[in-house]
Amino acid sequence: MTNYRWTLDLQMFSQEKTERATPKKRQEARKKGQLAKSQELPAAFILLFVFLSFIMLGGYYKVRLMRIFGLLFEQKLLMEVTTSNIVTLFSDLMMQGFMLLAPIFAITVLFGLLGNYMQIGILFTGEPLKMNFNKLNPIKGFQQIFSMHSVVEFVKNILKLLLIGVIVYLTLWSERNRILGLATVSISGIFSFIAQITIKLGIEIGAILVVLAAFDYLYKRYEHEKSLRMSKQDIKDEYKKSEGDPLIKGKIRERQRRMALQRMMQQVPKADVVITNPTHFAIALQYDGSKMEAPTIIAKGMDFVALRIKDVAKEHGVIMMENRPLARALYDRTEIGDTVPADLFQAVAEVLAYVYKLKNKAK
Repeated sequence: MTNYRWTLDLQMFSQEKTERATPKKRQEARKKGQLAKSQELPAAFILLFVFLSFIMLGGYYKVRLMRIFGLLFEQKLLMEVTTSNIVTLFSDLMMQGFMLLAPIFAITVLFGLLGNYMQIGILFTGEPLKMNFNKLNPIKGFQQIFSMHSVVEFVKNILKLLLIGVIVYLTLWSERNRILGLATVSISGIFSFIAQITIKLGIEIGAILVVLAAFDYLYKRYEHEKSLRMSKQDIKDEYKKSEGDPLIKGKIRERQRRMALQRMMQQVPKADVVITNPTHFAIALQYDGSKMEAPTIIAKGMDFVALRIKDVAKEHGVIMMENRPLARALYDRTEIGDTVPADLFQAVAEVLAYVYKLKNKAK
């Protein structure tokens, strides 16, 4: 019973997601569009830099506004209303409005793309657009509503509202004397004051939202890393899928070895001589003076393989010579298909000369 419990605990521990995600899983998640991304970061950048543009491009906005009001109240106020005039008026107003809003549109597009690029880089995927019926599961929907993620989002939104409220209150409170004195200020002075306060609030709120969005991105990264965690068993399964089952790979390698051994044994009958240890090593040499510059190793083996080489050589009448140091040197320093090393030429030549002498006697 104790062993069973220990085995069960070990299995449960192996299923705990305690390991960092592998590069393969990260790549698969990226292809599916599952990335650490804060939607608030681009929005905060856009808000901040749009209000900053009111300071940097204030003259441009003023000219465009004056042109719109000048068009309406100076040029078109007393015009005769006809179909063509109305079309022309609206065309002019739309063009002036577009010119007025063009910097805002440019800032929105630029910082929207920049905010996303900073988080996820360049990514084109259609996976999030595919139909997923699991999202229609009401049980999962309720779990998401009452999940820890929802609680964090709720607290975060409340915190943002409180901070924005505090900033607005402190800013207006600091300007309370000027606000109370607006009754004695000209219309242009009132508009100037309102614009000043609005831009100041926009920049302060934008800066606070950028800071909060940065923390939100860090939290999203933490959540993303947590969702990608793997168990030890997951890593083993992934390795099996990518590299193949070790048992199957072992069987394949064993079959390849048998096939290689079979091909090598087929070359042994072509050998001129088999040099032996005599029990541990066997090296089969072939030499054809018209085709080869030096004798070539066509088969070699140790222990069991050496015995098989000698059996095949004996069956086909291949001469075997015992030379322990030469056999060991050839086995250690050459591979099948290699020629004999230069410093062993003399020893091998003596063996081949003796073999050719025996063959001539036999004839």
